[in-house]
Amino acid sequence: MHCPFCQHVDTRVIDSRVSDDGATIRRRRECAACGERFSTLETIELKLPAIIKGDGRREQFDARKLRQGFDRALQKRPVSEEQIEAAVRAVVHQLRMTTEREVGSRRVGEFVMAELRKLDHVGYVRFASVYRSFEDVADFREELDRLERDAPGEGQLPLLEGEPAESGRRR
Repeated sequence: MHCPFCQHVDTRVIDSRVSDDGATIRRRRECAACGERFSTLETIELKLPAIIKGDGRREQFDARKLRQGFDRALQKRPVSEEQIEAAVRAVVHQLRMTTEREVGSRRVGEFVMAELRKLDHVGYVRFASVYRSFEDVADFREELDRLERDAPGEGQLPLLEGEPAESGRRR
């Protein structure tokens, strides 16, 4: 690997550490010419399927866009960075497991909704409102009813005012 400081071609690894999740290796390197030290991250590179957009366009999967979607849905919600990263990894894992060369954006959206539903119901409804193009309040009510019917007391805060908070719910 070339030194980012002097562009010398000879650098040596002086320390390697595996990340907590086991997905990356951090290597500490030193340049043989200038003596500067720097870190590199080594990750597995697997080809993820192309995404087929609603209008038929195809684009390469972009994990940053996926993360931005989670961030928007969970903005100002009590969900940690670690939980969001785990959800992003779960969606990427599901995409890898499809073994398909192309996946529709709708399917990716379903993967995201499943993860959001586990993390935070408000974030889930926010995402669903855009993903399913809610037209009016009735669409929100229908989704809230479905959410409460399918997942009562999953350990989350109540969706509507006046609902009793169950013991053991996260605050």
